[in-house]
Amino acid sequence: MPTLDDPLLFDYLENLIYNLVTHSQLEDRRVEIVLVDNPTINAFAVPGGVIGIHNGLLMYAQTEDELATVLAHEIAHLSQRHFSRGVEFQQSQQPLNLAAMVAGFLLMATAGTDAGMAALAASQAAAQDSALRYSRGNEQEADRVGMQTMVEAGMDPHAAPAMFERMLQASRYSGGKRVPEFLRTHPLSENRIADTRNRARQYPKQIRPTSLNYQLMRARVVNQLADTPEEAIQRFRSELDGKPRSREAAHYGLVLALTAAGRADEAALELDAIWSGDRDRLEYVIADAEIDLARNQPQRAVDKLTAQLQLSPGNHPLTMTYAQALMKNQQPHVAEEVLQDQSK
Repeated sequence: MPTLDDPLLFDYLENLIYNLVTHSQLEDRRVEIVLVDNPTINAFAVPGGVIGIHNGLLMYAQTEDELATVLAHEIAHLSQRHFSRGVEFQQSQQPLNLAAMVAGFLLMATAGTDAGMAALAASQAAAQDSALRYSRGNEQEADRVGMQTMVEAGMDPHAAPAMFERMLQASRYSGGKRVPEFLRTHPLSENRIADTRNRARQYPKQIRPTSLNYQLMRARVVNQLADTPEEAIQRFRSELDGKPRSREAAHYGLVLALTAAGRADEAALELDAIWSGDRDRLEYVIADAEIDLARNQPQRAVDKLTAQLQLSPGNHPLTMTYAQALMKNQQPHVAEEVLQDQSK
């Protein structure tokens, strides 16, 4: 799968997952993240502590808590060892399924083709039904454990049914032709959503303010998934003409889109409109350096990032942008040293 190299988004997701993992039942908390460049709704957990996230998931999750719903669900799959237990279940069922198939073949040889085919079809249907019931049980357990993780992490459990409803609507709008990938492995039903909603009612609703950090990351994803920078520019201008969930994040998204389109002067003006309120915000510091690079002023970007790294040594997004600026400033040997140190 094509992976995404976005240190800022990776850093955000790493911190969010760390918060969830520390409040989960997962014993081995050495989790690795894979960020996949794909517009579909999907996240997955692989034995060994690997959690994969499609950046398209952020397009559907409107709030940080809705995103956390999916991530907490995947962490629950890991903590409850669903993959390993699934393999054990298949191994335990294999002799029974094989015996049923042999019986069907014997019937076919003795009682006739029709009776044998009927027995084979019945045994296969029984095996599939058993596997589906086991899978549904795992999903319900992951829903329950994932919601407990969210509550322990101080997040709103009512975001879970809201996110599931949003994903179900996405599958309906697809007309059955392109079911989102997440729903193929995590089938949703009205009963499952209702069960999640009833479970959420057991907890007090958390009134959480809009997470600017999350909305800024969503703005980055909009730019990543847009066909062209101009398309992203039009989208953010349209949002600013209406009532966006975060006006500041919409301005930030516009800054990124204008920079990518080579319109650095316009991007600088947009950045000034939001930067004055938070001069130390990392996203804005890096956006300013990227504007310098777009203006073909790499030395200026290097100087600014050097000063920031003195305040935040080892910061991953800052360091990666610094290495990029060094490369553009014809200092590849310095960039190499920086990247080698960072990789350690």
